[in-house]
Amino acid sequence: MVIEQVGLLQSMAHRLTRLAHLYEQGQASPLMARTIDKILAYEADLARTQIAQLQTDLAEFEEQYTLSSVEFYQQYQAGQTDDRMDFVEWASLVQMMQNLHARLALLTDEDEM
Repeated sequence: MVIEQVGLLQSMAHRLTRLAHLYEQGQASPLMARTIDKILAYEADLARTQIAQLQTDLAEFEEQYTLSSVEFYQQYQAGQTDDRMDFVEWASLVQMMQNLHARLALLTDEDEM
């Protein structure tokens, strides 16, 4: 399974490299440009939707523990919290949020944090 995924990723990376070469050579059609723009916009909208859901989930933890997620995560990373399941979940949500913001920044060429 993992070997198949690596092969698929390499194949996709190769195709994207070929597409980049077409753009560099001025050989991309308007249809290609519109399609890529639509894909990027779709993925950015999906990331924004996921961020909104995570913000709701994080707000519940922040209200419950009267602590911002930023402050909590700093404490968690420093080992200043215990290992209760809520804290593990909260930390995972913070990491997911960070990953989604990084993804959105790549998709949109801007930082929307």
